[in-house]
Amino acid sequence: MINFKNISYLKTGNLRQQAAFHMLTKHGVLDNLAEFDPILVGTIPINIDIENSDLDIVCYWKNKSDFIQKIKSQFEKESNFTIQEIVIDKKESVVANFFIDAFEIEIFGQNIPTELQNGYRHMLMEHQILSSKDENFRLEVIKLKEKGIKTEPAFGLLLGLNGNVYQELLDFKL
Repeated sequence: MINFKNISYLKTGNLRQQAAFHMLTKHGVLDNLAEFDPILVGTIPINIDIENSDLDIVCYWKNKSDFIQKIKSQFEKESNFTIQEIVIDKKESVVANFFIDAFEIEIFGQNIPTELQNGYRHMLMEHQILSSKDENFRLEVIKLKEKGIKTEPAFGLLLGLNGNVYQELLDFKL
C-alpha cells in the first residue's frame, strides 16, 4: 500500500504526478501547511485524474481563525485565490482555491484529523478498489469523469452502489 501521507510516491508516477511533485516541493506547499497535517488526496494521487483535475489537500485545524490566517498569508498572492467558510455534513469547513503554475489547488480544512476526513478515506478506498480491478475499470472511471460525473458517483455506478454513494464507498467491502 502506498504511504499517501508522504508525496515521494509521486516522483516515480506518471508525468502529471511527477509534475505535481515538482510543483508542490518547489513552492513548499505542503511544508507551508505542515502544522495542519496536510495530505494530498483526490484523483491525481491514484491516477484517475482528468485534464481539469485539481490537487486536493486536506488539513486539520484546531483553531479555524489561525488556519484561515495561515492560508491567506501563504497563498493569497497566488492566481485566482479564493477562500470561504462553509458547512459540510454539519461540520465547519474552510476551502481555499488558487493556481500555482499549471495546477489548480484546493485546500480543504476541518477540525477533524486528516486521516479521518472523508476525502482521505474515500481516496484510500478508491485506491483499494482500483488495485483489485483491472485497467479497464480505471479507464471506465476516467471516461465517466470526462462526462462530468464526480469521482465517488462514478465508482458507485461501476460498482452498482445505490443510495448515498459517498457513505457506501466508505462502507464498501472488497
